[in-house]
Amino acid sequence: MGLTQGKSTFMLRQRAFIKLYLITMTEQKRLYGFKIWETLEEEFKEFGYKPQRSEIYKSLHELLDDGILKSHNVEKEGTKRQEVVVYQFKNHDEAKAYKKLLKAELDRCVGLLQKALKDNYV
Repeated sequence: MGLTQGKSTFMLRQRAFIKLYLITMTEQKRLYGFKIWETLEEEFKEFGYKPQRSEIYKSLHELLDDGILKSHNVEKEGTKRQEVVVYQFKNHDEAKAYKKLLKAELDRCVGLLQKALKDNYV
């Protein structure tokens, strides 16, 4: 589960960023892929960031492959015989460890951005 592309990476990789939100959203409620995409799209609209659906699904698949999440089919609310795939934790301890690692990386990125603002705009 690489967070960055190397020690000299400037900022966090998009997929690691998406995985953080996928883990947090899984902690909060059961969601399926399309609903996750809609939620993230709305959350980041004001910042001009629109995650691609393909990146959401690739991130979900990596979390499944890493044994952090598991998926199963459920009937979609308000429909008959229409199923969606929902995601739940398979290993919540691994999810928490990933979030902790990501927090350290996000703190580093925030520091870089704050330094750039201070050095160039203050």
